[in-house]
Amino acid sequence: MTNPLEGLGGEGGFDLNAIMQQAQALQSQIVDAQEKLAETIVDGTVAGGAVTVKLTGTGELVGVEIKQGEFDGSSPDDLEDLGAVIVAAYRDAKSKADDLAGEAMGPLAGGLGGGPGGETPFKLGF
Repeated sequence: MTNPLEGLGGEGGFDLNAIMQQAQALQSQIVDAQEKLAETIVDGTVAGGAVTVKLTGTGELVGVEIKQGEFDGSSPDDLEDLGAVIVAAYRDAKSKADDLAGEAMGPLAGGLGGGPGGETPFKLGF
């Protein structure tokens, strides 16, 4: 039985050791970028700051702040409005987190299928 890797080294061939080292370095950079994203907090704010939602750069919801006196909890319509404003603030924060992840991970994508206009495959999928 012959070695399937035989002939991959040398002139014009692949240096598997170098490829593995590059892959390990890239993996380390990705892990570092993900750790930094997880430590970064982004805010989504709407309604003049009445509601602020906080997400990590990886998209984990870590807080919701509602300004006192902005919403009356005794009215069903007001509570429904509050829900809609929270969703809007979340979407604002998520957009910022997606942009942050794209900036952090995009350079590491280097040919991993980025779309037209510099889009990267690294978007938060929720």
